[in-house]
Amino acid sequence: MHMPLQSAQADALREAFARRYALHGPPRYRPANAAAAAAPPPPSTGGPSRPGVVTMARPPFAVRVLNNMGYGATAATIAEFNALGADDDARLAAYVDRQLAWTGIDDSAVEARLAAAGYQTLGKSLPQLWQDHVLGTTDYDARMRPAWEVQRSALVRAAYSRRQLLELMVTFWHDHFNVTASDYSAGPVYVHYHRDVIRQHALGNFRAMLEDVARSTAMLHYLDNLSNTRSGPNENFARELLELHTFGAANYLGFMDPFQVPPCPEDPSYPIGYTDIDVYETAAAFTGWTVRNGHWQYPSENDGTFVYRAAWHDTGPKYVLGTFIYPEQPAMKDGRDILDRIASHPRVAKSICGRIIRRFFADEPPEGLVDSAAAVFRAHWQAPDQLARTLRHVLLSDFAREAWGLQQRRPFEAVAAAMRVLGCDWTPRVGHARSNDLMWRLGFTGHTPYEWPAPNGYPLAPGDWRGGNSYAMTWKLLNWLTEASDDGVPLAPVLATTRAHVPAGEWTARRLVDFWCLRILGYLPEASRRQVLLAFMAQNGNPDTHVITDTDAWATGDLKRHYNQQRLRSMVSLLLMSPEFLGR
Repeated sequence: MHMPLQSAQADALREAFARRYALHGPPRYRPANAAAAAAPPPPSTGGPSRPGVVTMARPPFAVRVLNNMGYGATAATIAEFNALGADDDARLAAYVDRQLAWTGIDDSAVEARLAAAGYQTLGKSLPQLWQDHVLGTTDYDARMRPAWEVQRSALVRAAYSRRQLLELMVTFWHDHFNVTASDYSAGPVYVHYHRDVIRQHALGNFRAMLEDVARSTAMLHYLDNLSNTRSGPNENFARELLELHTFGAANYLGFMDPFQVPPCPEDPSYPIGYTDIDVYETAAAFTGWTVRNGHWQYPSENDGTFVYRAAWHDTGPKYVLGTFIYPEQPAMKDGRDILDRIASHPRVAKSICGRIIRRFFADEPPEGLVDSAAAVFRAHWQAPDQLARTLRHVLLSDFAREAWGLQQRRPFEAVAAAMRVLGCDWTPRVGHARSNDLMWRLGFTGHTPYEWPAPNGYPLAPGDWRGGNSYAMTWKLLNWLTEASDDGVPLAPVLATTRAHVPAGEWTARRLVDFWCLRILGYLPEASRRQVLLAFMAQNGNPDTHVITDTDAWATGDLKRHYNQQRLRSMVSLLLMSPEFLGR
């Protein structure tokens, strides 16, 4: 229960807090990005329209929308998008509404693909996962299989799912509420975290997701709240709940007297930010939220599910984010009251909406759009479709309609987009040599799904992915994708696709370059870029002469023809490495 403090209460609580936290001394915590936040902003290095950046052709509207709101436009999805309405506005609204209503999109083909590839754990309940992969085995591979299946299924869904916006938001929330998949304790139950927490709420309600994250076995292990008791408090989860999951470091006020925190300008009934004492009090509120894991006090309870242990809970009064919480409240109410306070806070709304806009469109989102999206977010904070409403507002905004070239694909996104445009029909899976090759190579890019080792999740800013190693390893992986085969079947059917769409008599450098530009990019690039590809494909000869035939080079023993077919695959690889493909 919350109530305004009277002056006598405030004085008494201030004295109590002074005694309670006197031993903590000065602030023990400084956000990792505090120095960066205090420094002046770096020079802008955004899209192609900015000075010093190579000019690139502006893609058609359908290509921009599909690349921004999913894992990449394909010839088929461009045609589907253009059939949705009479003009761009109608098509955009129809597409966004269809993607937000994701349960109405038939994705049975993806589920069948996963089943056919031997995925075994994605449908297991939490108790089944605990029994089979924690209690029932000592083998490391068997223990971690649920995590590995979630990681590989992420690429399968990104490449093949028709629910593109959902899949993008699932990845977004995994980064936001990061739990490292390879964590020894979280890995066996990672299917539950992915399916029943992140995926379940990705387009639903933020407050509901917050509580399910707090109750999830994976997060309880990862941030140690399963051992947070009144006799041994652990603040790890509480700190990340406030800093990473909700307010953001920008709203952290340090070790400040909570009674001196200014009111929030958007709503004076809330404080403008959070303090270290809010962290400690939040940690106290979540004592007793733990896991049935065979603890020595409860050895018979060992199925991996959530449990609230009243005997472990700090039942005393608490003062959090400007509100007083009575002592001796009913089970779990302390934590739930704080989650309500957080989820309705105006600065949390701005933090979450700013992050969403950064993921979709720009590292520096316009303040007006952040504010209007936050108003939608906060007005519907108790609605079951809160996140869908907020996303619709963002995705149909004038800024979103025109945004392009301000972000770039991260390595995982580039691989998924490449699989889509190349027409791959190959399913990565666990316990398979070629799939292991792919994941091994993806690891070198620094972007294996759900594998970021710290609680803050993979970074969103393009600058964090512009290092030489990240580019080089991504390029190598994309090139490998055009070359590799599985039991003699190419992962990317470059030659077969060319044969299916370009008549044999038209296999000239110009025809092939234009075909693959349109297929991979959805448009023809600037003339200077296209000329480089033509010169490469024609070996600096006449781009209108035949360079390849569709005869099987290996069957005929024709080394020259084989060399030219290899050149075709290399030209496709160059397109995948281009700024046009990697930007969005």
